Amino acid sequence: MGNPKVAFVCVHNSCRSQMAEALSKLYAADVFDSFSGGTETKPQINRDAVRTIKELYDVDMDKTQSSKLLTELPKIDILITMGCNVQCPSLPCKYREDWGLDDPTGKSDEEFIKTAKLIHKKVLDLKDRITKNKLPL
Repeated sequence: MGNPKVAFVCVHNSCRSQMAEALSKLYAADVFDSFSGGTETKPQINRDAVRTIKELYDVDMDKTQSSKLLTELPKIDILITMGCNVQCPSLPCKYREDWGLDDPTGKSDEEFIKTAKLIHKKVLDLKDRITKNKLPL
């Protein structure tokens, strides 16, 4: 059957969802396939997000990812919304949850670091729950 497909989504697919995709590919690729998307795109991934992930995890999102529309994603098993504070995007899926993360865009480096570390923790938790069959898939 293969690994479940997880999509991290927010409106612009430029910051939190991109960080989640990068960290999932780094720490959970053995358990689930990671994607990110949004209802709108940006010409490039948030520069502060790119720099933060590169500095903390040595992953260059500019080389491996781009801002994508929801329509570009494959059929998804698990949908993770990032906490859009507006109308969060939605996709058909078997399971959905919202991580309720504040958008660090325009804020300090400390906020980006805090957000990246929180996403890292949530990715590991999601990996653990999938491994232990704790999600209705």
